[in-house]
Amino acid sequence: MNVGIGLPIGDPTTLLTWARRADAGPFRTLGLLDRLVYDNPEPLVALAVLAGATSRIRVQTEVLLAPLRDTALLAKQAATVDRMTGGRLVLGLGIGGREDDHRAAGTDPRTRGRRLDEQMAVMRRLWSGEPYGDGVGPIGPAPARPTGPEVLFGGFRPAALERVARWGDGFLAAAAPSWADGLFETVRTYWRQYGRDGGPAYPSTRRRADAPTRRRADAPTRRRADAPTLRRSWRDVGCRGRPGRCARNGGRRRRGRRPAAGR
Repeated sequence: MNVGIGLPIGDPTTLLTWARRADAGPFRTLGLLDRLVYDNPEPLVALAVLAGATSRIRVQTEVLLAPLRDTALLAKQAATVDRMTGGRLVLGLGIGGREDDHRAAGTDPRTRGRRLDEQMAVMRRLWSGEPYGDGVGPIGPAPARPTGPEVLFGGFRPAALERVARWGDGFLAAAAPSWADGLFETVRTYWRQYGRDGGPAYPSTRRRADAPTRRRADAPTRRRADAPTLRRSWRDVGCRGRPGRCARNGGRRRRGRRPAAGR
């Protein structure tokens, strides 16, 4: 089972411990949220540090508020992290809904969706090695893959769902699949309209957004069977009690348990 873990943001000094234990355990991805006017670590900087302390696990922004950032610099930063981690960066992007973030960044929240589309056009060009334009040359380094890091988009409105098909590799749904079936269907429709091969990734459960959405008869049994597996996954990284309590405790180990070798 491929399981990602969303990292706590209350104390950035604990993130290295979380990352090393997750890398030694069953988790596939480390996720970190983004805000500007908030007491959280900057995600690209923090994930670069965590990538240097790990060897296997992927690092993901969930989601990075791209319109708050300079486009050329963001392209360079993302390509750098992707290249230096051997392609372990997953760039989850969104537009952000907090007006104070946009005021602090000097950006207009009314045009944030249009700005993200413009940013993606520029970043895709830069990641493929093309010049920036207007007499300005290419901006390196080249990412690990020619098209750039894996890009996922979050959101609920039609424009956000279309963005998945137009620019992205997958969809981040901040909702249970049973509730978000309509979103998946809309993403699949846009994906076909843009002539994309395969289907968009749905990394929350490693399910593909082009997978059948009809509920199977054994779905309740499968959910019950998955719960103990997920609890074992939390125990494997030394978490005590429920996942929420573990996050509040900063990932402290249960009493009496020694970390496995290499953790």
